[in-house]
Amino acid sequence: MTFAEEMMDVKSKLEKLGHIVDVPSDIESHLEDPSLIDNLEENYKHTIEKDILRQCFNLIARSDAILVLNYPKNNINGYVGTSALMEIGLAYYLQKRIFLLNPVPNPRDARWAHELAIIQPVILNEDLSKVQ
Repeated sequence: MTFAEEMMDVKSKLEKLGHIVDVPSDIESHLEDPSLIDNLEENYKHTIEKDILRQCFNLIARSDAILVLNYPKNNINGYVGTSALMEIGLAYYLQKRIFLLNPVPNPRDARWAHELAIIQPVILNEDLSKVQ
């Protein structure tokens, strides 16, 4: 979870706007140890032992919508990682509203952006007041 601190900041802002916001159950682990995301062996062990993917998927199933914090990463503006892409696919299948904080790259520059265009998420352009 690359953007754990940002996730908590956005959670607070959305709550001030009157939304009920859930975050992944292991966010505290990532806040306490930001290196966990890059330590693949530890991350793998942590994710398997705590069944994080299933917990995240269950959270999506219970939610009305998801918001993906697609900040720049790996020199890509609007980056969406593999876990987020899986979560978006599940939310789409479950007919949840899908919001992206920022626009995604041109599909010619990032193939996964083509799949996101097909899903038609709402792009917030960092304006959280658009979450409805």
